[in-house]
Amino acid sequence: MKILDRYGILSAAILGILIFYFGGFNYLIFMFIFLFFGVLATRYGHDIKKDMGLYEHERGVENVLSNGLGPTIFAFFSAQLGPIPFLASVAAALSDTFGSEIGVLGKNQPIFLGNFKKVKPGTSGAISAIGTIASAVGGMIIGALAMLIFNLNPQQAFFVGIAGLIGSFGDTLFGILEEKGIGTKGTTNFICTIIGGVVGIFVR
Repeated sequence: MKILDRYGILSAAILGILIFYFGGFNYLIFMFIFLFFGVLATRYGHDIKKDMGLYEHERGVENVLSNGLGPTIFAFFSAQLGPIPFLASVAAALSDTFGSEIGVLGKNQPIFLGNFKKVKPGTSGAISAIGTIASAVGGMIIGALAMLIFNLNPQQAFFVGIAGLIGSFGDTLFGILEEKGIGTKGTTNFICTIIGGVVGIFVR
């Protein structure tokens, strides 16, 4: 299965080199962790998503930058901030990916936060119970693995996951504007990673 188109691969390689340069090998590992679990979430229920017209089998530059630029920025500031904001930014990216890719498979229609009406799955700015649970799981995966790789204590790991969930919720709120023609999926995803990383600054 081809995950990225050629320009997506090129942009991912550039971001990977920058993250390795600014943060080191452990930082780069987490981008591969995000990619691995992101692909799993995308592939999960792919036949159903194809029938719904929501399956993204190949991603390009916009998707790479929207999910990877935020973590790269926090990797750049890791000497001053430490690794937690970077981890929280990655947690936000995975939290949002899980929420989007798994949330569309729920039996109940999601609720659009702009008017609290039911909308079709895949609508930006909408939430569902299964999507919210999936988002929490995505963020907590990063927190749990950070305990192993960065020696975070359980409290720090938990709040990294929470920062990811908050970033994902921020993505949903900005998705309301996206549905009104303000911004794109790429910009809301980028904002998601920035919110997660900023929340991570306050994790001690």
